[in-house]
Amino acid sequence: MSFVSFLERQGERVLRLSLEHLLLVVVALAIGTVIAVLLGVVVARRPRARGLVLGSTGLILTVPSFALFTLLFGFIGKLGTAVVLPGLILYSLLPIVRNTVTGLLQVDPAVIESAKGVGMGPVRRLLRIELPLAWPVVLTGVRVSGVLLVGIAAIGTLVGGPGLGELIFGGLRIIGSPNAANLALAGTLGVVAIAVLLDVLFLGLARLTTSKGLR
Repeated sequence: MSFVSFLERQGERVLRLSLEHLLLVVVALAIGTVIAVLLGVVVARRPRARGLVLGSTGLILTVPSFALFTLLFGFIGKLGTAVVLPGLILYSLLPIVRNTVTGLLQVDPAVIESAKGVGMGPVRRLLRIELPLAWPVVLTGVRVSGVLLVGIAAIGTLVGGPGLGELIFGGLRIIGSPNAANLALAGTLGVVAIAVLLDVLFLGLARLTTSKGLR
């Protein structure tokens, strides 16, 4: 069966799995972004804490995804999204924490002093001055994490997670059969398409939310 004929017959399944994959990544990325930005804000100007957080989140990325999902299963006791979602959140942290720290440290101290001079408190200064100036760098970290998670989410199928990994590993399990290549190709192209879609969306978001002077 040709790949086009395969898509005609399996199009609904491919679309369903693609939407599941995208939703899983978006939810994990949203939660991971909140956690990572908060961590970045807390440790940005605390060298020891910053080194500990960056080292810890960097260490997570060195753990193979299947191994991490297996470790999480040992703690959670369930397979599927219950394991894959926390794993993806953990994998998303490093790029966002690192870029949040970098963005905040790049804010001109003179601007911060000026804000102090007009009576701005720490929270108001952070929300009105520091984070908006750091936003382009932070968003780049979110964008990198998003693309990273799209690929890792496919591995989650091995522990019962949703998404396009079902097609990829389904094809690998039946190597030699007529539809093996079609399954693997459909899953792979779907993962690539979602990664490209997220990348384009983040580029558009960056243009919409970043002032011209910071681009």
